Amino acid sequence: MEYQAQTFNIPVLDGISQKSVDEHIGLYNGYVKNCNAVTTLAGDLMKDQEKNALAIGELMRRRSFEFGGMRLHELYFTQFEGGATELTTGGPLSSAIIAQYSNVDYCVAELRQVAMLRGPGWSLLYWDAVAKQFLIGFSGEQHMGHFAGLPILLALDVWEHAFILDYGAQGKAKYVDAFFKNLNWKTVEKRFASITG
Repeated sequence: MEYQAQTFNIPVLDGISQKSVDEHIGLYNGYVKNCNAVTTLAGDLMKDQEKNALAIGELMRRRSFEFGGMRLHELYFTQFEGGATELTTGGPLSSAIIAQYSNVDYCVAELRQVAMLRGPGWSLLYWDAVAKQFLIGFSGEQHMGHFAGLPILLALDVWEHAFILDYGAQGKAKYVDAFFKNLNWKTVEKRFASITG
């Protein structure tokens, strides 16, 4: 099955320019296209696995990179749809965060701290249904560094392409501020509700 690029209904964002959003979505479209191309090429090479073993191995690694970029960007962009909303006080997500962190601000502060790690990547909020707890992690590349099997509730892209047009190479902190200013917490709440029932 070929993957189709999603379209996103993103309003005008505060602190993230339309040009930056457009360029970023163009990059996402490239992940979708490349994921499909790599999958097709790998299938063709599988016809002679012995001869093409090395190429197949490299393509499989590349496919996980392209797929991860596709999926993480889909999580990322949908968090802006509908405009910014606050986290619902006393709702299931905020209550679970407070139960673990004592304060929602502590959870957000940890996400911000992870986002500010040196180098490109993703600051990600996961839910571990087995341990009934949140985990915050950093994926330096979208196919590496994940907590296996855990669903992602919040995805913050901190690759340079997310902020360099608006803030320059040293502007990550200002971009992270803008991300949280524009975040639709209701989207994150729906993700949490869908996995916790």
